[in-house]
Order: sequence, then structure tokens, then C-alpha cells
Amino acid sequence: MAQTGLVHGIPAIDCSLEPLWGEPRNMAGKAARLFRDADSLSYGHPSQHLFKDEAAERATQRHTPDDTVEMMDRFGVERAIIGLHEESIDETLKIMESYPGRFYGKLVVDPDEGMEMVRKIEAYARGNPLIKALNVSPFSLQKPPNDKVYYPLYVKAIELDLPVVMTVGLPGPRVPGEIQNPIYLDEPLWFFPELKIVMMHGGEPWEAMCVKLMLKWPNLYYMTSGFAPKHYPKDVIYYANTRGSDRVMYSGYYPGISYERLQSDLEGLELREHVWPKFLRENALATFALA
Repeated sequence: MAQTGLVHGIPAIDCSLEPLWGEPRNMAGKAARLFRDADSLSYGHPSQHLFKDEAAERATQRHTPDDTVEMMDRFGVERAIIGLHEESIDETLKIMESYPGRFYGKLVVDPDEGMEMVRKIEAYARGNPLIKALNVSPFSLQKPPNDKVYYPLYVKAIELDLPVVMTVGLPGPRVPGEIQNPIYLDEPLWFFPELKIVMMHGGEPWEAMCVKLMLKWPNLYYMTSGFAPKHYPKDVIYYANTRGSDRVMYSGYYPGISYERLQSDLEGLELREHVWPKFLRENALATFALA
């Protein structure tokens, strides 16, 4: 167990870590079918053109579970939420069970599967204390979150009391991005008052819309994945320091961003003193029911 904190002595909860266990997988997932340019078709990481360091090299490395835990301990990360992908979910869950209290999962789902998706959620998530969220990326479907194809997902998420983690903002992979304008969350949050959504991957260039929507809807949250802390949107940091101290939570996005870079940048992040424990830990505990 981590003995010291990522920064400020606070043991952190990382809301998005790719552990790199087992065989390499296509990190672009379903979106890979949409790639048209030669670079994207050859990438190790689907957004590597956005990162200046060795993100692509890190993405192709393999780690043992012990390697991942050692890295977490070294950088003060007490717990991490990792993606559960269909091709490796059973194996990943077994590993998670071997490290009690260190790993929780967000089940990656495909709303285009309709009732098959619903059955998979039921089979894996009902009563499983390790699965704390459902995860979907609209850019891979090329359908906005107010499309009817998402409604079975929303109903199941409410029934199981699980947040839906959803990418917002112009996607890094070179595919059309308008469908990830966060304004498309407005309708489902209105229609399903019990629905809890956590926005990930920044929301740019609509970061002000992310904040406006969080001011409007009580069940909308934001995690800082996809960006080094130096580049967190200023509107979001201002919101975290004021009315949104309970809504914004830390997400590292390893291997897209190294833990060395994350720790260095976090030390310069201008958060108010009382916000740090909420940002690094308490908001994730509450939002994902980890406590």
C-alpha cells in the first residue's frame, strides 16, 4: 500500500490507468475502423501525435501486476480505476482480486450492441464489487450521447447505480469529433434525473460548456484524463477552486502521460489547499462508491 501521497502527502486515487497487462491490445478499439490517414493506421497509441514524449513506446510495453503496483506505490497512488475490455475481462478481474483494495474497474461497453450490451453489463457488473463504472467513447460510435442507442445503457447504469464514464471534447484520434460536444449530455441528464455521468478527456474546445453543464446538473462530474496537469483547462481549475470542488477529480492517463510528468506538473497546479484532498481522493471515493 502506498505510504506517501502523489503530492501534498495525499494518497491519490487515479481514475484512469491502463495497466498494460497481458497481450498488447489495439488501444484505438472500435474507432480504428474509422482511421483513414497512414499515420493513425500505424500508431502504437491512437493519439500519439498529441504527446511529445514516449507515449507510444510506453503503450507497447508489458507490465506484470507487481510492476504496476510498484509504480503506484512509488508515485503515491493508493488505488486505480482501470478499463475492463471484453477480450481480457476475466483475466483482468482475477488479477484485480489478487490485489485487494488497489484496483477497481470501469466496464468498457458498446451501445451499438443493443441488448447484447445490456446482457454483458448484467453478467459482469451486477453484484461485482470491483466494477464501479461503465465506460463509453462516443467518437468510436460516431453517435452523440443523446442518440437513442445510448438509452439502454443509461437505464442499466441507473438500475445498477453505476456512473457512466464518457469521453467529451474533440477526440485525439483522427476521427470526426463534433459528436463529443458536451452539449449532447444535456438531454440525457434531463431525461434521466438519476443518471450519473463522469466526463473524461478534457472537453476542449468546449471546456466552458463542461462547467456550465456541471453548474446545471447535479449528477455530472469531470475527471482530468488525457491532459498533463500543466494543460488542464483553466475554466475547469477555476470551477474546482470555487463551486465545483466536489465535482472534479484526478485522472492520470498512464501510459499516455508518464507518472514522472504527472507528479512534476501537479506540484505546480494552482488548487486551493482545501481542494487538494477532494481532487486527489475524496471526490473519487464518493463518485465511484469506493469508500
